[in-house]
Amino acid sequence: MLIIHDLKGARTEFEPAEGKPLMLDLRHQKIGIIGLCNGNAVCGTCHVYVEQEWLDRLPAVEELEEDRLAELPHRQDNSRLTCQIEYTPELDGIEMTVAPRS
Repeated sequence: MLIIHDLKGARTEFEPAEGKPLMLDLRHQKIGIIGLCNGNAVCGTCHVYVEQEWLDRLPAVEELEEDRLAELPHRQDNSRLTCQIEYTPELDGIEMTVAPRS
């Protein structure tokens, strides 16, 4: 299960597909995740804030994702691109919030 809060604070829970980038399922939830670049880490339209207690369970940020995050105006220490995070059973219960884009 994944828990995500949209820009208005509404909470959505759902089961993402295992072994696939979170962005693929999140954009179908109609909560503000767009994924314009189709998972290539170049647009930033899948930017989220991951709850602090989950950050150590995620794979490390790679250079391409880091470069894109560095350009985002609302970046925080817990910012990630959901196109770069594959869902695994270890992430069951992960909680995040959609980041603003403007």
